[in-house]
Amino acid sequence: GPCYCDQACARTLDCCHDYAQACPVIPCVVSQWSAWSGCAEPCKTTYRVRMRHIIQEPRNRGEACPALEERAGCVEYWTQQGAECQQSLIPALITTGGFGKARKKRAAADGNERAGYCVEFQLVAITPGCLHSHHSYTRWMHYLREGHTVCVECQHPALHSPSQHCYGDGTGSQKNQLLHWQAVGNHRCKGTWRRIRQLDTCSCPSVHSFLFI
Repeated sequence: GPCYCDQACARTLDCCHDYAQACPVIPCVVSQWSAWSGCAEPCKTTYRVRMRHIIQEPRNRGEACPALEERAGCVEYWTQQGAECQQSLIPALITTGGFGKARKKRAAADGNERAGYCVEFQLVAITPGCLHSHHSYTRWMHYLREGHTVCVECQHPALHSPSQHCYGDGTGSQKNQLLHWQAVGNHRCKGTWRRIRQLDTCSCPSVHSFLFI
């Protein structure tokens, strides 16, 4: 008789002799990730979203579908009406230096690219949450280590127009003063650092390079 693709037969041990051929395992197939959305709300620390959809549902005990939505932290410095946000964002908000490549392309296309600068900090304290980030977009947090010197770049649009500084860069702080930072994308990853110096010409190393948000 016909072979019915009933997955329960694997547990009851009464599958047809040709079950594997007639009912092949078909895993879930999903699309590529969409582009990241804009920030959910302007002028505050919030999140952006990317989505993917199911192309093929799993069948015959095939591998289940992965998550269809991912969120990552972000900050938008302009309101929907085009006005620049004015509030101070403290502590310093940082992300991976790799995020700057897309940001620079966007700024150049808009004709808004301005010269930035870098600040070197010595990391003093880091919360354990930085090491417990397993999403692909949070792996950069594993490079944060106590005692290490890190290089953080300030560039458009985080470069605040009137002051020509990024929020939380430690300008005006006293020598050896502990300053606070927060990793965007994981609220459990934060800590303190000391400002070492400002570099008007950036030459940040690729591994320990970060970006003000």
